[in-house]
Amino acid sequence: MSALKLPNGPQTHPWVQTYQWLTNPLEYMEDCAKRYGDIFTIRIGPVFTPQVFISNPQAIQQIFTTDPKQLDSGAAAGSGTPLLGPNSLLSLEGKPHQRQRKLLTPPLHGERMQAYGDLISEIAKQVTSEWPVGETFTVLSSMQEISFQVILKAVFGLKEGLRYEKLKEILIAILNPKRPILRAIFLLFPLLRQDLGPRSPWGSYLRLRQEMDDLIYAEIQERRSLADESRSDILSLMMAARDEAGEPMTDLELRDELMTLLVAGHETTASSLAWALYWIHHQPEVREKLLQELDSLGDNKDPNAIFRLPYLNAVCSETMRLYPVAMLGLNRLVKSPLEIAGYKFDSGTILVPCIYLSHHREDLYPNSKQFQPDRFLERQFTPSEYLPFGGGNRRCIGMAFALFEMKLVLATILSDWQMKLADTQPVLPVRKSFLLAPGGGVPMVVTGKPQQNQRVLETNLV
Repeated sequence: MSALKLPNGPQTHPWVQTYQWLTNPLEYMEDCAKRYGDIFTIRIGPVFTPQVFISNPQAIQQIFTTDPKQLDSGAAAGSGTPLLGPNSLLSLEGKPHQRQRKLLTPPLHGERMQAYGDLISEIAKQVTSEWPVGETFTVLSSMQEISFQVILKAVFGLKEGLRYEKLKEILIAILNPKRPILRAIFLLFPLLRQDLGPRSPWGSYLRLRQEMDDLIYAEIQERRSLADESRSDILSLMMAARDEAGEPMTDLELRDELMTLLVAGHETTASSLAWALYWIHHQPEVREKLLQELDSLGDNKDPNAIFRLPYLNAVCSETMRLYPVAMLGLNRLVKSPLEIAGYKFDSGTILVPCIYLSHHREDLYPNSKQFQPDRFLERQFTPSEYLPFGGGNRRCIGMAFALFEMKLVLATILSDWQMKLADTQPVLPVRKSFLLAPGGGVPMVVTGKPQQNQRVLETNLV
């Protein structure tokens, strides 16, 4: 434990703090912020290591700009999970992390990313074409299906067939556990990860993971043997990438990075889409503005033109501000003593940029509990004020791809369907392992096809 005095925080027993963090994270963080300010210390986890939660923009800026040799994430800081593996971008640090990041960046940005626009729109159309008109269904499950298909087809490059269906089945079982709080406990307390047979929770998980790995390695070996240079999926581009020494990624590295892209991009994108559809239909004036903006593109709705729409961007930004799917940025481990926001931290201290609390600072976001997309049209927030994808050398590498997918899916749904919320009860966030998801999955009803040019503006719209 640090010899220096850490910022103030709750004095309850660490078991109590851990329980509150697991069962009611948002209220717990908000209560701590009210009592102790925008930098406080809590003790959670297997050995109750003190963790300093930070929602002060200046302090977060310092974290994001400090040399990684002095302050960095990675396995030593508690990042990564048993699913991702030791070669995951989240687990690595130092030069290995820099190498992997350089290899992974090109396929997820620029023209290569934009090449997936038509595929994303086609998947969204196919999944939503099966929606029952006039019947209640949960939007989240459909968004998960879209997200899965985008990852399996655009990232893994799989075509529908036996391996596709088997991998999808296993991934759904792993990523959408029936008891997410139990999964969070296993991830928080490594000592509980005991293989007590195929029917035990951890034993079942390990067997599913092995089945998944067998399928992924089989796909990689098949690609290596065929060596088809015409393929443009992200896995193929990753296999073709070379580092500065001319070396490709190993099979182990490919597997771990594929899982990182999957875990980081599946549930996060699906939940953000479900939240967006909730807010768009909870506030009809937001939907009307979006439809007008989409109509301005005419019949030729080019994916790149959709990506650049300002109000659609504001709606997506506000969605990820209000209930960011990732409540926290990646832990940072202090490697050598440093000072941040007037506090001196010893080596071994864990610093945690708190995304949720940062996004609910009233000095930055007045009426922060209200959904107001216009705030993103009225001012530009700095990377330490608005950070749904983290920041610094650990900013999510798939940010551009996730935003591209989110905007295209929303544009497709709004253009193809008229919908309404199934009831007037507010949708509230719930913990899903270490992420936030909309409780109840957002029940909605499809009422039909949109009637172009016959929409009636609300009287309060200008």
